[in-house]
Amino acid sequence: MKKLALLLLLCISIYSCTKSTKLKVHSPGSFEPESIGVSSEKLVKIDQLILKAINDKKLPGGTFLLAKNGQVVYNKSFGYRTSKNEKAYQNDDIYRIASMTKAITSVSIMQLYEQGKIGLDDPVYKYIPSFKDQVVLDTFEPSDSSFTTVPVEKAVTIRNLLTHTSGIVYGSFNPGKLMAVYEKYNMNVGFSHPTWSTEEWIDKLAKVPLAHQPGAQFSYGLSMDVLGRVIEVISGQPLDEYFKQNIFDKAGMTDSYFYLPKEKFDRLVPVYTKAEGQLITLDEMGMAAQASYPLEGPRNIFAGGGGLTSTAMDYAKFINTLALGGGDILGAEALKEMSSDQMPNVINDYKDNNAGQSFGLGFTVYLDNENKRSPKSAGTYEWSGYFNTKFFIDPKEEMVFVGMTQIVPFNENAFWNDMYKLIYEAIEE
Repeated sequence: MKKLALLLLLCISIYSCTKSTKLKVHSPGSFEPESIGVSSEKLVKIDQLILKAINDKKLPGGTFLLAKNGQVVYNKSFGYRTSKNEKAYQNDDIYRIASMTKAITSVSIMQLYEQGKIGLDDPVYKYIPSFKDQVVLDTFEPSDSSFTTVPVEKAVTIRNLLTHTSGIVYGSFNPGKLMAVYEKYNMNVGFSHPTWSTEEWIDKLAKVPLAHQPGAQFSYGLSMDVLGRVIEVISGQPLDEYFKQNIFDKAGMTDSYFYLPKEKFDRLVPVYTKAEGQLITLDEMGMAAQASYPLEGPRNIFAGGGGLTSTAMDYAKFINTLALGGGDILGAEALKEMSSDQMPNVINDYKDNNAGQSFGLGFTVYLDNENKRSPKSAGTYEWSGYFNTKFFIDPKEEMVFVGMTQIVPFNENAFWNDMYKLIYEAIEE
């Protein structure tokens, strides 16, 4: 009996010492942020910042969430989903998160890495044979878009893909020779395709000349979409199924999808743009098809670099798990590897152009140096999405932030910088 009591006591002790990575949401009025060192009074200034941006026609509104020590301290929505103020944004609205998908793809790759199923310096062709014998763009003739190529000096690796040093770019974001070459290969693919499968898409992408030799420089692009296909090959599952089983279900994410189920169509918010100084939705301009990919089409491409939709709460559950050590999603060593500076010394362009920052395996990483221009702690990692969504993970403060809006283009970076300043000012010493 004594042995049983001791065993029970040991189990209780181990359980109580294990930090939960589940996000705790409090009912209104039941929790004081001051209890975990956050000033309620200063958080109100975030309201004021957002409302001013809406009144100044800079932002239509959106949903904004902040959590510290695993507890939500701020979760509010502002503004309206149409320019006629017909329907207010709600906290459970679903947003296109675009490149914030990359963080989920990166974590999935690191899961396979810590299981010993993949090596970070493995050549991609080990998993996708079409990446064997790639070539690099050499000369280009603008008059007819003809070009020459040279062989790769070394094969593209998984690490090259995770750090965007593969030479695989976004053709549509690079006017000139790169855009012309990608157009020749019909590679300006967005988040879906009317006929291709993910396998067909990535096999075709493998034939496009690289923008530069692998590992030579940082070039943002379709690398994470290739990794999405790598995940499918190794796991034997479509990417949406892998995400659900290994990320979404474990983090408690119930509203994250590549393609929405019909019963959730009405929760997908429209995308705004600016026309003649006014904010208007693409739907109202008759351009809704440009952002309809979560609702329509054959649902046969899973874009690991940008195809997901989610809510602020769902995404916060995911990144909160990382902020608090990885939980049952990712082990501590794999998490440390992916959130550390990965840029080799020979690649200086990323650090030169982003003072105080470098790049990890899928994220911008904040460094601790005198050039730091942000209030975020050293070790913070983050990324954003094309439709103006943001997140950051600050492990030192055990804090995460998600900002969900839907407007393109958005050139008001001062808004986000002011937001981050207010967040850190709200932390009490």
